[in-house]
Amino acid sequence: MRLLLQQRPDGREAPRFVQLMLQPDLLGGWALVRETGQIGGRSTLRREQFMDRDSALAALEKARDQQLKRGFHLMFAQGAEAPK
Repeated sequence: MRLLLQQRPDGREAPRFVQLMLQPDLLGGWALVRETGQIGGRSTLRREQFMDRDSALAALEKARDQQLKRGFHLMFAQGAEAPK
C-alpha cells in the first residue's frame, strides 16, 4: 500500500511531500516506510517495524491523519485495500 500526500505550493518554494508505504518483510512482519521532503530536493526516509499487518496499518492511518491535519492533501493512493 502506498499513499502520497502533498502541500499546496505557495509560490516561494517547492511543495513538500510525504509518502507512506506498507511493505511486508522477509520475517513475516511489516514495515511502515515514511519518505518526507521537498519535491525536486532532498528527502528523508524512515522505517518502522511492526509484528503484524493490523498494527502497521493503524500506524499508517495515524500518520496519514496527522499529515492531513497539517495541511497536506492526499494526491495518490495505491493498494488493494486503501485505508478509510
